[in-house]
Amino acid sequence: MKEIILCKYGEIVLKGANRRFFEDMLCRQLRQKAKACGNFDIYRAQSTVYIEPLDDSADIDAMMAAAGKVFGIVAICRAAVCEKNMESILATVKAYIPPYLEGKRTFKVESKRSDKRFPLNSIAISGEAGGAILETCPRMRVDVHNPDVTVKVEVRETAAYVHPGPVKGAGGMPVGSNGRGMLLLSGGIDSPVAGYMMAKRGLQIEAVHFESFPYTSEMARDKVLRLAQIVSEYNCEEMIVHVVSLTKVQEELVKHCQEDYFTLLLRRYMMAIADKVARRFKCGALITGESLGQVASQTTEALGVTNPMASLPVFRPCIGMDKEEIVEISRKIGTFETSIEPYEDCCTVFTPRHPRTRPDLKKVMAEEEKLPFDELVDEALAGMYRVIVTPNGYEVNER
Repeated sequence: MKEIILCKYGEIVLKGANRRFFEDMLCRQLRQKAKACGNFDIYRAQSTVYIEPLDDSADIDAMMAAAGKVFGIVAICRAAVCEKNMESILATVKAYIPPYLEGKRTFKVESKRSDKRFPLNSIAISGEAGGAILETCPRMRVDVHNPDVTVKVEVRETAAYVHPGPVKGAGGMPVGSNGRGMLLLSGGIDSPVAGYMMAKRGLQIEAVHFESFPYTSEMARDKVLRLAQIVSEYNCEEMIVHVVSLTKVQEELVKHCQEDYFTLLLRRYMMAIADKVARRFKCGALITGESLGQVASQTTEALGVTNPMASLPVFRPCIGMDKEEIVEISRKIGTFETSIEPYEDCCTVFTPRHPRTRPDLKKVMAEEEKLPFDELVDEALAGMYRVIVTPNGYEVNER
């Protein structure tokens, strides 16, 4: 029996005259995903993307999983294809649906007749299909209010499709449809979640990672790159990570500045450097994993001190979330177990015993003036290198 995957749009249907742009982008991203899953034909019609296997190399299970990580799709259906007549539809229902009813007690049938030339209306189609299921599975009963399984029959322009209901898609907008963003990526729980959430809103994500070798290790850097691998699955299969050393900055802070200002001053350097990297690589915004009040550098006053260092908009998708909400998303996208590996990062090096939580900008700037700010920023940027990350691995591309 021939099967096909039907991917239903989300917000794309509201895009009016620009809709084709979003549809083309969505199809390109699905084709990119399909390269690892076999030979598929991918096309669109009637607010749906069709993913049709062309030969035995096509792995439908793998393609279903891959499509679930493509933003812009709200529902994914694995369906049987049949001719547009009731004899073929009923035969397909009897052959295809029973395995999906095993262990279930109730069902209902919902039909959609997109081709209005079809002789039966949706109610009649559902009635006949429901009768076919009861004939094949007499132990089942119909429950139109709260069924265990909702069987779908869709009569479209070229064929009819039968399936046991959709699975939830990733939602959001196609990656890249809203520009590019530069993620400040650490080894923690929050920043990979922030990157995922902004990719879901259509940003193509690049990342900047700050290391402090030899105070941070190669294993700490590799942990971050493994997190980037996971995020890259939602980011069109590739993610560029720009690695910047903050060792000199931190050593100078320790020598010349008050200890309780270390974290705030370091965050100002990070924001200024990330802003320059973002502009160099044509990103329109910065993205951070900050959550209001979670740590000393994320109070309202502390954010007010670090924010002026960015000339670009700063997106903080986690800002109003508590830790458990962030952890829940990290588990869903598969970053949590890597994030909790016990490797240090630059923010844990030279941590003050009593960091300022309600800083005064004038006092922060007075401490900052003890150092040659622009010179240290330029030196850090001069040593930057980038790593090309894909779901299958990563390699240092340029030093």
